[in-house]
Amino acid sequence: MINLSIRSEIDTLEIAWFDDLCNGDYEFLGVSDGKLRSSFEHCAEIIKLADSLNYNNILLPSSYQVGQDVVTFASAAAMITKQISMLTAIRCGEMHPPMLARTMSTLDHILKGRLTINIISSDLPGTKEDSSSRYLKSREVIQILKKAWTEDRIIHKGKFYEFDLESDPCKSYQINGGPLLYFGGISPDARELCAEFCDVFLLWPETKERLAETMKDLSLRAEKFGRKIDFGLRIHLIIRDTEKESFDAAKRLVSKLDTNRADEIKNRSLDAKSFGVIRQDELRKNSDSDGFIEPLIWSGIGQARSGCGSAIVGTPEQILDKIDDYKKMGFRSFIFSGYPLLDECKLFGEKVLPHIKTKKLAEVQNRIPKTEPITPLTTGVRK
Repeated sequence: MINLSIRSEIDTLEIAWFDDLCNGDYEFLGVSDGKLRSSFEHCAEIIKLADSLNYNNILLPSSYQVGQDVVTFASAAAMITKQISMLTAIRCGEMHPPMLARTMSTLDHILKGRLTINIISSDLPGTKEDSSSRYLKSREVIQILKKAWTEDRIIHKGKFYEFDLESDPCKSYQINGGPLLYFGGISPDARELCAEFCDVFLLWPETKERLAETMKDLSLRAEKFGRKIDFGLRIHLIIRDTEKESFDAAKRLVSKLDTNRADEIKNRSLDAKSFGVIRQDELRKNSDSDGFIEPLIWSGIGQARSGCGSAIVGTPEQILDKIDDYKKMGFRSFIFSGYPLLDECKLFGEKVLPHIKTKKLAEVQNRIPKTEPITPLTTGVRK
Protein backbone atom coordinates (compact mmCIF):
# COMPACT_ATOMS: atom_id res chain seq x y z
CA MET A 1 0.00 0.00 0.00
CA ILE A 2 1.32 3.46 -0.86
CA ASN A 3 2.22 5.91 1.87
CA LEU A 4 -0.02 8.89 1.12
CA SER A 5 0.15 12.22 2.88
CA ILE A 6 -3.59 12.46 3.50
CA ARG A 7 -5.21 14.80 5.98
CA SER A 8 -8.43 13.20 7.15
CA GLU A 9 -9.11 10.72 9.90
CA ILE A 10 -9.26 7.12 8.73
CA ASP A 11 -12.58 5.88 10.08
CA THR A 12 -15.02 8.23 8.31
CA LEU A 13 -15.91 8.98 4.71
CA GLU A 14 -17.68 11.92 3.09
CA ILE A 15 -20.44 10.61 0.83
CA ALA A 16 -21.89 12.91 -1.82
CA TRP A 17 -24.50 12.58 -4.56
CA PHE A 18 -24.74 14.37 -7.93
CA ASP A 19 -27.42 16.81 -9.08
CA ASP A 20 -28.45 17.22 -12.71
CA LEU A 21 -27.81 20.90 -13.38
CA CYS A 22 -26.29 19.94 -16.75
CA ASN A 23 -29.24 18.08 -18.27
CA GLY A 24 -27.81 14.58 -18.16
CA ASP A 25 -30.39 12.46 -16.36
CA TYR A 26 -31.76 9.41 -18.17
CA GLU A 27 -33.65 6.16 -17.80
CA PHE A 28 -32.05 5.00 -21.06
CA LEU A 29 -28.67 6.64 -21.69
CA GLY A 30 -28.87 9.14 -24.54
CA VAL A 31 -32.67 9.06 -24.83
CA SER A 32 -34.23 12.37 -23.77
CA ASP A 33 -37.05 12.13 -21.26
CA GLY A 34 -39.13 15.21 -20.50
CA LYS A 35 -39.82 14.27 -16.90
CA LEU A 36 -36.06 14.05 -16.24
CA ARG A 37 -35.23 17.38 -17.88
CA SER A 38 -32.85 19.61 -15.93
CA SER A 39 -35.45 21.95 -14.49
CA PHE A 40 -35.22 23.62 -11.10
CA GLU A 41 -38.09 21.41 -9.94
CA HIS A 42 -36.36 18.15 -10.91
CA CYS A 43 -32.99 19.19 -9.48
CA ALA A 44 -34.64 20.45 -6.30
CA GLU A 45 -36.30 17.05 -5.88
CA ILE A 46 -32.90 15.34 -6.19
CA ILE A 47 -31.19 17.54 -3.61
CA LYS A 48 -34.10 17.30 -1.16
CA LEU A 49 -34.02 13.49 -1.39
CA ALA A 50 -30.24 13.38 -0.85
CA ASP A 51 -30.64 15.76 2.09
CA SER A 52 -33.34 13.61 3.71
CA LEU A 53 -31.22 10.45 3.28
CA ASN A 54 -28.28 12.13 5.06
CA TYR A 55 -25.81 12.36 2.22
CA ASN A 56 -23.02 14.67 3.37
CA ASN A 57 -22.62 16.70 0.18
CA ILE A 58 -23.94 17.08 -3.37
CA LEU A 59 -22.10 18.12 -6.53
CA LEU A 60 -23.71 20.98 -8.45
CA PRO A 61 -21.93 20.86 -11.85
CA SER A 62 -21.44 23.72 -14.29
CA SER A 63 -21.94 23.74 -18.07
CA TYR A 64 -22.79 26.72 -20.24
CA GLN A 65 -24.48 24.86 -23.10
CA VAL A 66 -26.98 22.77 -21.19
CA GLY A 67 -26.81 23.91 -17.59
CA GLN A 68 -28.50 26.01 -14.97
CA ASP A 69 -26.46 28.65 -13.15
CA VAL A 70 -24.86 26.90 -10.21
CA VAL A 71 -24.67 29.71 -7.65
CA THR A 72 -28.25 30.80 -8.31
CA PHE A 73 -29.45 27.23 -7.85
CA ALA A 74 -27.40 26.73 -4.67
CA SER A 75 -28.80 29.90 -3.14
CA ALA A 76 -32.36 28.76 -3.81
CA ALA A 77 -31.61 25.21 -2.64
CA ALA A 78 -30.33 26.55 0.67
CA MET A 79 -33.91 27.38 1.57
CA ILE A 80 -35.23 23.86 0.95
CA THR A 81 -32.46 21.75 2.55
CA LYS A 82 -31.38 21.19 6.14
CA GLN A 83 -28.00 19.52 6.51
CA ILE A 84 -26.47 18.65 3.12
CA SER A 85 -23.44 20.62 1.91
CA MET A 86 -23.27 21.86 -1.67
CA LEU A 87 -20.20 21.25 -3.82
CA THR A 88 -20.67 24.31 -5.99
CA ALA A 89 -18.73 24.35 -9.27
CA ILE A 90 -17.10 27.62 -10.32
CA ARG A 91 -15.19 28.13 -13.56
CA CYS A 92 -12.17 30.34 -12.96
CA GLY A 93 -12.26 33.57 -14.95
CA GLU A 94 -16.03 33.80 -15.37
CA MET A 95 -16.32 36.49 -12.69
CA HIS A 96 -14.00 39.23 -11.43
CA PRO A 97 -12.20 37.42 -8.57
CA PRO A 98 -13.01 39.85 -5.71
CA MET A 99 -16.67 39.78 -6.73
CA LEU A 100 -16.46 35.99 -6.93
CA ALA A 101 -14.98 35.93 -3.41
CA ARG A 102 -17.86 38.09 -2.16
CA THR A 103 -20.42 35.94 -3.99
CA MET A 104 -19.09 32.72 -2.49
CA SER A 105 -18.82 34.33 0.94
CA THR A 106 -22.45 35.40 0.71
CA LEU A 107 -23.46 31.86 -0.26
CA ASP A 108 -21.35 30.45 2.58
CA HIS A 109 -23.21 32.64 5.07
CA ILE A 110 -26.59 31.72 3.59
CA LEU A 111 -25.69 28.02 3.90
CA LYS A 112 -24.19 28.47 7.39
CA GLY A 113 -20.99 26.74 6.31
CA ARG A 114 -22.58 24.11 4.09
CA LEU A 115 -20.54 25.34 1.11
CA THR A 116 -17.75 23.45 -0.62
CA ILE A 117 -16.30 24.60 -3.93
CA ASN A 118 -15.38 22.62 -7.03
CA ILE A 119 -12.68 24.58 -8.91
CA ILE A 120 -12.99 24.25 -12.70
CA SER A 121 -10.27 25.38 -15.09
CA SER A 122 -11.78 24.60 -18.50
CA ASP A 123 -12.16 27.10 -21.33
CA LEU A 124 -14.85 29.72 -21.00
CA PRO A 125 -17.71 29.41 -23.51
CA GLY A 126 -16.62 30.66 -26.93
CA THR A 127 -12.93 30.89 -26.00
CA LYS A 128 -9.86 28.71 -26.39
CA GLU A 129 -6.74 29.10 -24.28
CA ASP A 130 -3.64 26.96 -23.92
CA SER A 131 -3.46 24.83 -20.81
CA SER A 132 -0.67 26.78 -19.11
CA SER A 133 -2.56 30.09 -19.44
CA ARG A 134 -5.80 28.61 -18.10
CA TYR A 135 -4.12 27.13 -15.06
CA LEU A 136 -2.10 30.28 -14.41
CA LYS A 137 -5.35 32.25 -14.38
CA SER A 138 -6.93 29.66 -12.09
CA ARG A 139 -3.90 29.90 -9.80
CA GLU A 140 -4.41 33.65 -9.46
CA VAL A 141 -8.15 33.28 -8.87
CA ILE A 142 -7.57 30.78 -6.05
CA GLN A 143 -4.89 32.98 -4.46
CA ILE A 144 -7.29 35.92 -4.51
CA LEU A 145 -10.14 33.87 -3.02
CA LYS A 146 -7.95 32.70 -0.16
CA LYS A 147 -6.68 36.22 0.56
CA ALA A 148 -10.23 37.58 0.44
CA TRP A 149 -11.49 35.01 2.94
CA THR A 150 -8.59 35.03 5.38
CA GLU A 151 -6.52 38.24 5.18
CA ASP A 152 -7.12 41.90 6.03
CA ARG A 153 -6.60 43.07 2.46
CA ILE A 154 -6.60 41.51 -0.99
CA ILE A 155 -3.23 42.55 -2.39
CA HIS A 156 -2.44 40.84 -5.66
CA LYS A 157 -0.22 41.51 -8.65
CA GLY A 158 -0.20 38.88 -11.38
CA LYS A 159 -0.37 38.40 -15.11
CA PHE A 160 -4.18 38.53 -15.25
CA TYR A 161 -5.22 40.51 -12.14
CA GLU A 162 -3.78 43.37 -10.12
CA PHE A 163 -5.42 45.27 -7.26
CA ASP A 164 -5.33 46.29 -3.61
CA LEU A 165 -8.74 46.03 -1.92
CA GLU A 166 -10.21 45.70 1.55
CA SER A 167 -11.42 42.18 2.24
CA ASP A 168 -14.21 42.84 4.75
CA PRO A 169 -17.09 42.24 2.28
CA CYS A 170 -15.60 38.84 1.38
CA LYS A 171 -15.06 37.16 4.75
CA SER A 172 -16.41 33.61 4.70
CA TYR A 173 -18.63 31.97 7.30
CA GLN A 174 -16.17 29.09 7.56
CA ILE A 175 -12.91 29.44 9.43
CA ASN A 176 -9.38 28.00 9.09
CA GLY A 177 -9.10 28.90 5.41
CA GLY A 178 -12.69 29.23 4.27
CA PRO A 179 -14.64 26.71 2.16
CA LEU A 180 -12.82 23.55 1.10
CA LEU A 181 -11.61 23.56 -2.51
CA TYR A 182 -12.15 20.38 -4.54
CA PHE A 183 -10.34 19.99 -7.84
CA GLY A 184 -10.11 17.46 -10.67
CA GLY A 185 -7.68 17.26 -13.57
CA ILE A 186 -4.77 14.98 -14.41
CA SER A 187 -2.60 17.07 -16.72
CA PRO A 188 0.73 18.19 -15.17
CA ASP A 189 -0.52 21.78 -14.84
CA ALA A 190 -3.70 20.60 -13.13
CA ARG A 191 -1.86 18.36 -10.68
CA GLU A 192 0.53 21.12 -9.70
CA LEU A 193 -2.31 23.59 -9.11
CA CYS A 194 -4.18 21.18 -6.85
CA ALA A 195 -1.06 20.18 -4.93
CA GLU A 196 -0.25 23.80 -4.10
CA PHE A 197 -3.68 25.25 -3.34
CA CYS A 198 -6.62 22.81 -3.17
CA ASP A 199 -7.91 20.57 -0.40
CA VAL A 200 -9.42 17.56 -2.19
CA PHE A 201 -8.17 16.00 -5.42
CA LEU A 202 -11.02 14.34 -7.33
CA LEU A 203 -10.32 11.40 -9.61
CA TRP A 204 -12.50 9.71 -12.19
CA PRO A 205 -12.71 5.89 -12.17
CA GLU A 206 -9.73 3.97 -13.49
CA THR A 207 -8.07 0.69 -12.56
CA LYS A 208 -6.83 0.57 -8.98
CA GLU A 209 -3.25 0.55 -10.21
CA ARG A 210 -3.68 3.75 -12.22
CA LEU A 211 -5.58 5.43 -9.39
CA ALA A 212 -2.77 4.53 -6.98
CA GLU A 213 -0.15 5.98 -9.33
CA THR A 214 -2.02 9.28 -9.58
CA MET A 215 -2.60 9.47 -5.83
CA LYS A 216 1.06 8.85 -5.10
CA ASP A 217 2.09 11.53 -7.58
CA LEU A 218 -0.28 14.10 -6.06
CA SER A 219 0.82 13.25 -2.55
CA LEU A 220 4.46 13.82 -3.46
CA ARG A 221 3.65 17.09 -5.25
CA ALA A 222 1.73 18.35 -2.20
CA GLU A 223 4.63 17.47 0.08
CA LYS A 224 6.86 19.80 -1.95
CA PHE A 225 4.62 22.67 -0.83
CA GLY A 226 4.53 21.42 2.77
CA ARG A 227 0.90 20.36 2.35
CA LYS A 228 -1.32 17.30 2.64
CA ILE A 229 -4.46 16.77 0.56
CA ASP A 230 -7.46 14.47 0.64
CA PHE A 231 -8.56 12.27 -2.24
CA GLY A 232 -12.05 11.88 -3.66
CA LEU A 233 -13.55 9.56 -6.27
CA ARG A 234 -16.31 10.59 -8.67
CA ILE A 235 -18.02 7.43 -9.93
CA HIS A 236 -21.46 6.10 -10.96
CA LEU A 237 -23.37 3.25 -9.30
CA ILE A 238 -25.68 0.49 -10.48
CA ILE A 239 -26.98 -1.38 -7.43
CA ARG A 240 -29.29 -4.39 -7.49
CA ASP A 241 -29.95 -7.30 -5.14
CA THR A 242 -28.06 -9.84 -7.28
CA GLU A 243 -25.06 -9.68 -9.63
CA LYS A 244 -27.21 -10.73 -12.58
CA GLU A 245 -29.79 -8.05 -11.87
CA SER A 246 -27.12 -5.37 -11.60
CA PHE A 247 -25.46 -6.31 -14.90
CA ASP A 248 -28.85 -6.62 -16.60
CA ALA A 249 -29.59 -3.08 -15.39
CA ALA A 250 -26.29 -1.90 -16.88
CA LYS A 251 -27.11 -3.46 -20.24
CA ARG A 252 -30.62 -2.00 -20.14
CA LEU A 253 -29.22 1.48 -19.50
CA VAL A 254 -27.37 1.50 -22.85
CA SER A 255 -29.84 -0.66 -24.77
CA LYS A 256 -31.32 2.28 -26.74
CA LEU A 257 -28.10 4.22 -27.26
CA ASP A 258 -27.57 5.56 -30.78
CA THR A 259 -23.89 6.04 -31.71
CA ASN A 260 -24.43 9.42 -33.37
CA ARG A 261 -26.50 10.65 -30.44
CA ALA A 262 -23.85 9.41 -28.01
CA ASP A 263 -21.12 11.43 -29.76
CA GLU A 264 -23.34 14.52 -29.78
CA ILE A 265 -23.96 14.28 -26.02
CA LYS A 266 -20.27 13.83 -25.23
CA ASN A 267 -19.05 16.66 -27.45
CA ARG A 268 -21.45 19.29 -26.12
CA SER A 269 -19.37 19.50 -22.94
CA LEU A 270 -16.55 22.03 -22.64
CA ASP A 271 -14.20 19.32 -21.33
CA ALA A 272 -14.96 16.76 -24.06
CA LYS A 273 -11.36 16.82 -25.37
CA SER A 274 -9.58 17.12 -22.03
CA PHE A 275 -6.71 14.88 -20.99
CA GLY A 276 -8.91 13.18 -18.40
CA VAL A 277 -11.73 12.41 -20.85
CA ILE A 278 -9.25 10.94 -23.32
CA ARG A 279 -7.93 8.64 -20.58
CA GLN A 280 -11.49 7.53 -19.79
CA ASP A 281 -12.00 6.68 -23.46
CA GLU A 282 -8.75 4.71 -23.58
CA LEU A 283 -9.76 2.64 -20.57
CA ARG A 284 -13.10 1.80 -22.15
CA LYS A 285 -11.39 0.69 -25.38
CA ASN A 286 -9.22 -1.70 -23.37
CA SER A 287 -12.07 -3.13 -21.29
CA ASP A 288 -13.24 -6.75 -21.55
CA SER A 289 -16.04 -7.94 -23.81
CA ASP A 290 -18.67 -6.82 -21.29
CA GLY A 291 -17.11 -3.37 -20.82
CA PHE A 292 -15.44 -3.97 -17.44
CA ILE A 293 -12.03 -2.34 -16.89
CA GLU A 294 -11.60 -4.43 -13.71
CA PRO A 295 -13.99 -6.47 -11.54
CA LEU A 296 -17.20 -4.50 -10.78
CA ILE A 297 -16.05 -1.38 -12.70
CA TRP A 298 -18.12 -1.09 -15.89
CA SER A 299 -17.15 1.55 -18.47
CA GLY A 300 -20.34 1.58 -20.59
CA ILE A 301 -21.53 4.98 -19.37
CA GLY A 302 -18.57 6.65 -21.04
CA GLN A 303 -20.07 5.85 -24.44
CA ALA A 304 -22.38 8.85 -24.06
CA ARG A 305 -20.92 10.92 -21.26
CA SER A 306 -17.99 13.29 -21.14
CA GLY A 307 -16.06 13.01 -17.90
CA CYS A 308 -16.72 10.27 -15.38
CA GLY A 309 -17.40 7.23 -17.57
CA SER A 310 -17.58 4.16 -15.33
CA ALA A 311 -19.83 2.69 -12.65
CA ILE A 312 -19.50 0.24 -9.78
CA VAL A 313 -21.94 -2.51 -10.75
CA GLY A 314 -23.00 -5.02 -8.13
CA THR A 315 -24.98 -5.94 -5.04
CA PRO A 316 -25.10 -3.72 -1.93
CA GLU A 317 -22.51 -5.96 -0.29
CA GLN A 318 -20.20 -5.76 -3.32
CA ILE A 319 -20.58 -1.98 -3.45
CA LEU A 320 -19.65 -1.74 0.23
CA ASP A 321 -16.62 -3.98 -0.28
CA LYS A 322 -15.47 -1.86 -3.22
CA ILE A 323 -15.87 1.36 -1.23
CA ASP A 324 -13.86 -0.23 1.58
CA ASP A 325 -11.11 -1.12 -0.90
CA TYR A 326 -11.00 2.51 -2.05
CA LYS A 327 -10.95 3.68 1.56
CA LYS A 328 -7.90 1.50 2.22
CA MET A 329 -6.21 3.11 -0.79
CA GLY A 330 -6.64 6.53 0.81
CA PHE A 331 -9.91 7.88 -0.59
CA ARG A 332 -11.86 9.97 1.91
CA SER A 333 -14.59 11.48 -0.29
CA PHE A 334 -16.96 9.92 -2.83
CA ILE A 335 -19.30 11.60 -5.31
CA PHE A 336 -21.78 9.00 -6.54
CA SER A 337 -24.53 9.09 -9.15
CA GLY A 338 -26.72 6.70 -11.10
CA TYR A 339 -29.50 6.67 -13.69
CA PRO A 340 -32.15 7.85 -13.10
CA LEU A 341 -30.68 10.03 -10.38
CA LEU A 342 -33.66 9.92 -8.02
CA ASP A 343 -34.06 6.15 -8.19
CA GLU A 344 -30.40 5.33 -7.63
CA CYS A 345 -30.03 8.00 -4.93
CA LYS A 346 -32.79 6.27 -2.99
CA LEU A 347 -31.37 2.78 -3.57
CA PHE A 348 -27.89 3.69 -2.35
CA GLY A 349 -29.25 5.85 0.44
CA GLU A 350 -31.33 3.01 1.82
CA LYS A 351 -29.27 -0.10 1.03
CA VAL A 352 -25.65 1.06 1.38
CA LEU A 353 -25.26 4.48 3.01
CA PRO A 354 -26.53 3.43 6.48
CA HIS A 355 -23.65 0.94 6.67
CA ILE A 356 -20.94 3.60 6.16
CA LYS A 357 -19.58 5.81 8.93
CA THR A 358 -19.71 9.29 7.44
CA LYS A 359 -18.59 12.80 8.28
CA LYS A 360 -18.21 15.96 6.22
CA LEU A 361 -14.61 16.80 5.36
CA ALA A 362 -15.26 20.41 6.39
CA GLU A 363 -16.11 19.14 9.88
CA VAL A 364 -13.04 16.90 9.93
CA GLN A 365 -10.93 19.95 9.04
CA ASN A 366 -12.68 22.12 11.67
CA ARG A 367 -13.93 24.65 9.13
CA ILE A 368 -17.38 25.09 10.69
CA PRO A 369 -17.30 27.64 13.55
CA LYS A 370 -18.60 26.58 16.95
CA THR A 371 -20.39 29.89 17.45
CA GLU A 372 -22.19 32.09 14.95
CA PRO A 373 -19.71 34.54 13.35
CA ILE A 374 -20.57 38.16 12.72
CA THR A 375 -21.60 38.57 9.09
CA PRO A 376 -19.14 41.09 7.63
CA LEU A 377 -21.40 42.21 4.79
CA THR A 378 -21.91 45.68 6.27
CA THR A 379 -19.10 47.76 4.82
CA GLY A 380 -19.56 50.02 1.87
CA VAL A 381 -23.26 50.63 2.53
CA ARG A 382 -24.68 53.50 0.51
CA LYS A 383 -26.20 56.39 2.45
